[in-house]
Amino acid sequence: MSLDGLLDSHDGLGLAALIRSGEITAPELLEAVIARIEARNPRVNAVVHKLYDHAKSVLAVRTPSGPFAGLPFLLKDLYTFRRGLPCGNGSRWLADYRAPFDDAMAARWDAAGLVVAGKTTTSEFGLNVVTETREHGATRNPWNPEHSPGGSSGGAAAAVAAGMVPLAHASDGGGSIRIPASCCGLFGLKPSRGRNLTSDAWAGLTAFHAVTRSVRDSAALLDAICGPPAYHPYALPKPETPFLEAVGRDPGRLRIAWSVRRADDVPLHEDCRTAIEEAVRLAEKLGHVVEEADPPIDYPRLRQSMIAIVAANMADALMVGNPLRTKAARREEVETMSWRFAEVGARLPAPRYLRAQHNVRLIGDRLNAFLQDYDVLMTPTMAQPPPKLGTIDPMHDDFDGFNRAVQPYVTYTQPFNMSGQPAASLPLHWSAQGLPIGVQIAAAVGEEARLFALAAQFEQACPWFDRRPPG
Repeated sequence: MSLDGLLDSHDGLGLAALIRSGEITAPELLEAVIARIEARNPRVNAVVHKLYDHAKSVLAVRTPSGPFAGLPFLLKDLYTFRRGLPCGNGSRWLADYRAPFDDAMAARWDAAGLVVAGKTTTSEFGLNVVTETREHGATRNPWNPEHSPGGSSGGAAAAVAAGMVPLAHASDGGGSIRIPASCCGLFGLKPSRGRNLTSDAWAGLTAFHAVTRSVRDSAALLDAICGPPAYHPYALPKPETPFLEAVGRDPGRLRIAWSVRRADDVPLHEDCRTAIEEAVRLAEKLGHVVEEADPPIDYPRLRQSMIAIVAANMADALMVGNPLRTKAARREEVETMSWRFAEVGARLPAPRYLRAQHNVRLIGDRLNAFLQDYDVLMTPTMAQPPPKLGTIDPMHDDFDGFNRAVQPYVTYTQPFNMSGQPAASLPLHWSAQGLPIGVQIAAAVGEEARLFALAAQFEQACPWFDRRPPG
């Protein structure tokens, strides 16, 4: 079979196995991936920095090892620092920025055997649920280029869905792994708070991981990169049993709660309702105990707290003393909504920020208490299908209007950033228009293995690996 055919028929672990067996070489696979990026990226605008020479130089000086040894990989261009390589965060302000250091995750990507061949588009500073920026333009959904692949990890999801690579790095502060996974027909898991090295961003709301075509790639990657250092403010120990062993293991007869409850002013699209109802029927067919039960989420408090935390962090990111520039950003250098978040954050009283952090713990306590009675909570991933391009404009000056506009896409995902619980989007449904619609599963903190086992069971019962965008 040709390398092009192998890219279609194998996931990341499968391609790495072919490299280990000698059937293909890592440089050959890299050249095939480069050819794919060159051929397919113009249609979707997913890869913003092409690091082909960097990848070739890595393979020239060392033979990668690890579960993904020699596999080309794409990093999201958002707070991912490799010495000498660009990290623009989707912003014109940082268009010429080159990282002067390697971040803590760099060694873990390397240990997993991944070879960085490029960086993918993101919304500016990860603030938007679509990936359309003034600096890089719109990233398009491979399933329908008139629609968005979601955000903020839209470039990662578009690249994987378009078949450029089998998995790509993504991060999630309010749904930014799960939303693009849902929009692009992929598997996307947000790990528990403290599961890896980045869980202190945005007051602990953010986690790094990936979007993948297969469940087992996600599990194997989390095995390779999880485990914070001893001094980390949030720390979950590396599990004794690898996550990969949960894939294909019988999850047992689970108690699954399902819910379509969301913020009162957020409508639920019929396609998203159909997706969750079909998933409920499938769970019952697989032998699980499924009942409708709504988790105790205080949506007004959640919204206020999210806005306060994100705004305060944006003020810090753009003001004098920020970690990337010696000078503060000027308004014309960033998008309007980034500036408005920073303005709100600069005026935020310290007691309100402390109250927002208290609410993070409170929502976490309530959701974890809810999951004492259930093994898994199942919801739609989003309340609306993938949005059309231009639906949410980051250059619009209406701060409240922007926050209302993103609610249909984050209403089901944000609670688990607040609670710190693991949650994943599964590509279980496609609309009559051919757009992917995800279903979300969540579990108690530290229970990624349970989600991997259930996700793999769904993957076997309702296969999605061979579903490809048209063309």
